[in-house]
Amino acid sequence: MDYINILAKVIIFISIINVWVFRFNKKTIYRGGNASSMKEEFAAYGLSDTTMYIIGTLKILSALGLIVSIWFPILSLPSAGLMAILMIGAIIMHIKINDSPKQSMPAAIFLALSIVIISQTFI
Repeated sequence: MDYINILAKVIIFISIINVWVFRFNKKTIYRGGNASSMKEEFAAYGLSDTTMYIIGTLKILSALGLIVSIWFPILSLPSAGLMAILMIGAIIMHIKINDSPKQSMPAAIFLALSIVIISQTFI
């Protein structure tokens, strides 16, 4: 397996787990609007707590799928595909509330890494 592919998967996995587990209730420079927690960020987007937990669960499952796909490549395409879709949604939400490009940067990077993983699946 290509080292770039593995690195992309590890970066996405570590970052998603960091944001959704360790930094869930902490302010970061990338949060949407002026939010200081994940709940406040989803509220800024006009989304419910239920939606937040669904999105969070999907992101964590996708990240886990990516890390496991290092050993079980069959998981690579569905995990990267789901992550790409979720990151497109994240970028749209940032645009919706007029966030700065800096606030959208992590989602754009994860989208790009997901596309790299998807493209490597077909090589």
